[in-house]
Amino acid sequence: MIGKSTVSGWAARGGPQRALILASFVSRVGNGLFNTASVLYFTLVVHLPAARVGVGLTIAGLVGLLAGVPAGNLADRYGPRTVWLWALAVQAATMAGFVLIDDWATFTLVATLDRLAATAAGAAGGALIARAGGERPAAFRARLRTFVNLGVVLGTLGAAVAVAAGTRQAYTALILANAASFACAGLIALGGLPNYRPLPRPAEHHRAAVLSDRPFVTFVALYGAMGLQYQTVSLLLPIWLSAHTDAPRWTVAAVYAVNSGVCVLLQSRIGSRVETPRQGGRAFRLAGLCFLVSCPLMALTADVPAWTAPVLAVLAVVVHSLGEVWESSGGYALGFGLAPDHAQGQYQGFWGVGFNAGQALAPVVLTTAVLGLGHAGWLLLGAFFAALGAAGPPLAAWAERTRRHPDHDTAHPTPAGSPAGQA
Repeated sequence: MIGKSTVSGWAARGGPQRALILASFVSRVGNGLFNTASVLYFTLVVHLPAARVGVGLTIAGLVGLLAGVPAGNLADRYGPRTVWLWALAVQAATMAGFVLIDDWATFTLVATLDRLAATAAGAAGGALIARAGGERPAAFRARLRTFVNLGVVLGTLGAAVAVAAGTRQAYTALILANAASFACAGLIALGGLPNYRPLPRPAEHHRAAVLSDRPFVTFVALYGAMGLQYQTVSLLLPIWLSAHTDAPRWTVAAVYAVNSGVCVLLQSRIGSRVETPRQGGRAFRLAGLCFLVSCPLMALTADVPAWTAPVLAVLAVVVHSLGEVWESSGGYALGFGLAPDHAQGQYQGFWGVGFNAGQALAPVVLTTAVLGLGHAGWLLLGAFFAALGAAGPPLAAWAERTRRHPDHDTAHPTPAGSPAGQA
């Protein structure tokens, strides 16, 4: 649960931040409803082969990456709220379209349009966070993630009812509820978010400026690689527990719950302490050290009695979740702190492309390299994360040297969400 101080702090925030938190929370409840049951719907109700569903989702995910930077440029040029609203409208339409599909080609087309819109929403949403967050966008993003995580958890719990029923009507209700969540999020944003005007751009700005920013490109590659840690808990550990341990089946549900709980409880508290690029680099290093401990603990669940394996798995996930909070907080500090105010959309779009590319590759890397090597694979994975984390501080120092106005552990001198930037 979210603590009383978190709720009261949220209630005390200004209107734009409150509106963005509420809109994001509503849409993520819908995501939790749909994501939990989507594969079951496509395979059991639409009767698409599981392998073809996987291929269709892969195609959609790869094509969806193409929207990141262009959508970010549109957000910088026409305002992030406008692009975000259009993206939410398309997501509502594509989600509703899933109830009408009956063949693989249509499924792939709708899924691809949905991923393009989702990528655009991510780019514009990142720019909105930078504007609404004012002088502390990373701290605001950490608070926002707390409510986003809670929304996904609530949606997942709600989806359990439809999964238990197993009828077409129940799955259809889930999908339409997710479509409605995007529409509701758009209405909340329309009524509560200012229509931020584009910020003045220097003469040397161009549509691919982010690609010439070597420190930021390096950060995106680092963050995308570190993003393998998310599927370490959601994909790799469940497979390991099922195939290599005698742990009871409820252990998988327990580690999901613990992971979500730790992130919800600590994200805002830790994120509020990690706001500058330099602090972000140090947070990355701490995250890598946490993963260096958690990965071997996960491997050891195969070497202990059945009654000990759940305890060890939960302990490993607690340590890993702490690393996840440090990693995400460091990512927000670097991702927002290194991006120029006038190009937040472009930079956030490119950041999202890097992260999503890493997530697309994660299943192949984790299931072949780690599972194929067994215990040694887990040890190498932990060392890999630690090495990525160790690169955080020197990356932050390099990036600060290349900025025109290094922040030197202070916030941006020009608030991205100041009244001058609002309509």
